[in-house]
Amino acid sequence: MKELVALAGIVGVMSVGVVSPGPSFVMVARMSVAGSRSQGVAAALGMGLGGMVFAIMALLGMQAVLIAVPTLYFALKLCGGLYLCYLGFLILRGASEPLAINVTPAGASRQFARSLWRGLATQLSNPKTSIVYASVFAAFLPQSYSLGFGIGVALALFAVETSWYTFVALLLSSEAPRKVYLGCKTWIDRVAGALLFGLGVRLIVTALDE
Repeated sequence: MKELVALAGIVGVMSVGVVSPGPSFVMVARMSVAGSRSQGVAAALGMGLGGMVFAIMALLGMQAVLIAVPTLYFALKLCGGLYLCYLGFLILRGASEPLAINVTPAGASRQFARSLWRGLATQLSNPKTSIVYASVFAAFLPQSYSLGFGIGVALALFAVETSWYTFVALLLSSEAPRKVYLGCKTWIDRVAGALLFGLGVRLIVTALDE
């Protein structure tokens, strides 16, 4: 019973947190309108895998490790910030270029794999998320729990992250948002690229200030 209450608490709090806008939302949104529905769903799967990784890290007590080894946390924040800056730069660089769509099976397969990887990398690029996960887990985890509970929590959070970002991907890959994007591609890409780049710079600055 205690495990069910803990599971419900963790899933409930993280379900509220996952809908908060951030670099993950920006990445899935842009992939969905600029690429294809399958690319958006692939990115959503990557977000879900990232959430599962954070859940496992929280179960293993990663927060205590990051607090005990400040250099590790600094390195993670710095690398995460640099990665977001890199993504932002790529989007900004291609803002004025026409949209190229590769519809061959081989191209679609590569795009799916690339989108999944970018979703996963974007999710993992913000080490602060691991602290959020760890804090929520610390508040709800029972003093002792079974292996089945740990597996259930990881799978539940994978489902929460994946389902939300899949919803975003399906919504934004529909015809109306795509038409808006195609008509305003340059400016939308500039805003999305600048936002990701700015988030990356902010993460780097906070790492250097600590």
